Amino acid sequence: MAYKKKTWMEKLEDKEGYPKILKLEAGFPCYKALTGMGAREGDDVVLTNPSEVVAIMRRVPEGKLITLREICEAIARQHGVKACCTLTAGIFVMTAANAAAGAAKEGNDLEIPYWRTLKIGGFLNEKYPGGEEGHKSLLEKEGHEVLAKGKRHYVKDYQRDLVTIK
Repeated sequence: MAYKKKTWMEKLEDKEGYPKILKLEAGFPCYKALTGMGAREGDDVVLTNPSEVVAIMRRVPEGKLITLREICEAIARQHGVKACCTLTAGIFVMTAANAAAGAAKEGNDLEIPYWRTLKIGGFLNEKYPGGEEGHKSLLEKEGHEVLAKGKRHYVKDYQRDLVTIK
């Protein structure tokens, strides 16, 4: 039997057994990012489900922004833990973007304004549909100024437009 590659919508489905709370250990793939955000070995961290990430992305209004950091902080608060795995949450952000763009091509609207979600530090996401240029175009349509920093792009003064999700 041939393997059938999952669609973006299938990848966006919640995973059985998640969210899952674990103790942060040195071998975690997101260890460096989490310790940089204040978590320490032994702290509880949550591995989230796509639906939690998408729910936060949907709450970002036009003209406002959020970064992966704020998404993870909100999910950690929801679960009463120190941190949320940035690696899994980041994968779900990218998956949501591709699912939304795919649905739009088919004439459907998932209502996920993914372009308002930036990487940590205000950087654009090259894994979004259309790459950095596509991301840049959508942000500029909402009035954000995008600048180059080396080969990467970021939103100027992005902190001014950040939303805090409670």
